Amino acid sequence: MKVLIVLLATFGIGLVVTKLSGDFNIKLSAHIAMAVMMAFTALGHFKFTKGMMLMLPSFIPYKKQVVYITGVIEIAAAAGLLIPATRTLAAWCLILFFMVLTPANINAAIKHINMEKATFDGPGPEYLRFRIPLQLLFIAWVYWSCLL
Repeated sequence: MKVLIVLLATFGIGLVVTKLSGDFNIKLSAHIAMAVMMAFTALGHFKFTKGMMLMLPSFIPYKKQVVYITGVIEIAAAAGLLIPATRTLAAWCLILFFMVLTPANINAAIKHINMEKATFDGPGPEYLRFRIPLQLLFIAWVYWSCLL
């Protein structure tokens, strides 16, 4: 829920700022909003590392390193969305990234993982009713704002 609030709030601020400087620039506001959201989620990889390690399926080795690497990938994607020359590549990579992360989110929900506390008292599978549509929104957002 926090990431959705960050995305929508940043998008709204972007719309206001672009309107004050001329006309609404919806796509620029969308790029900036997704970049800010990605930077926000990247912070979680470093702040909630243990909880994110629990999200990964048991067959994945080097969990801590994977969590850190995915945090760096999110930071790189955020930067890539803001640079016109790299936006298309960043967008395709981010769409793939969102798809690849979906199994970790499903695994976390099945195991009732609370990422922030690194415990097993999280919301459980009902969280997927929110999380799966949210992943689809992120994919659609990136596709629409960067690739169309």
